[in-house]
Amino acid sequence: WIGTDSQVVAWTAHAAGVIAADRIGGGPHVNPAVSVSMWALGKCSYTEAYVRTAGAMAGGLVAFPLFKLVASTLGWEPLGGPEFDPVDDEEGIASGFSEFASMVLLMIMIYAVNWELDFGKYHYWIKQTMTAVGIRYLIETFPKAGPAINPMLGTTWYIFKNGGYPHELGHYFTYWVASCAGAIFASFLYVVYAGGTLFGKTLPIGPIKEVKAAKEESKDKDSKKKK
Repeated sequence: WIGTDSQVVAWTAHAAGVIAADRIGGGPHVNPAVSVSMWALGKCSYTEAYVRTAGAMAGGLVAFPLFKLVASTLGWEPLGGPEFDPVDDEEGIASGFSEFASMVLLMIMIYAVNWELDFGKYHYWIKQTMTAVGIRYLIETFPKAGPAINPMLGTTWYIFKNGGYPHELGHYFTYWVASCAGAIFASFLYVVYAGGTLFGKTLPIGPIKEVKAAKEESKDKDSKKKK
């Protein structure tokens, strides 16, 4: 509805919406695949991830009819949503790869701005703005499956539009299997880099970050000895 004729306005409005949703909701995951990643990394329990996923699904099921009511009342263009097209991709392989790749990149961005970077006094506002811009960039770059980059959006939109659950296995592969697999793969990469556990297990490789820090500390000690 906002910014249909201006990319700058569209990106700005999207960023404002992402920041507002996070601020008002107190840091919700919103995305079931994100909840899976947080569970895999031990940042939340299975129960919390389950509840967050249920909450996200409920929100989507309420939001789409509400937005339709708003559009109808104000005479605005009907809202669309991400759609899996089974034509020439019945199993959802191509669409699934798109969702997988975009989810990996989304999670890496989330890890970086939340846990690796420090923007000082304005950390929250800067990292949320960067997250919003990153999400918008991924939406523009990976359009194959909508994109959703969020299992909740793909499925609740289908239910709203068609009045029932999806029957195509490709839908579930694209929006749920591929997205959650991407989130878990990104979690694996983060544990290799920063350390920690994956589903409660320590990996036999990494952490790269710790090794790098140890090498830098060793160099500093050698430099001091020479002086």
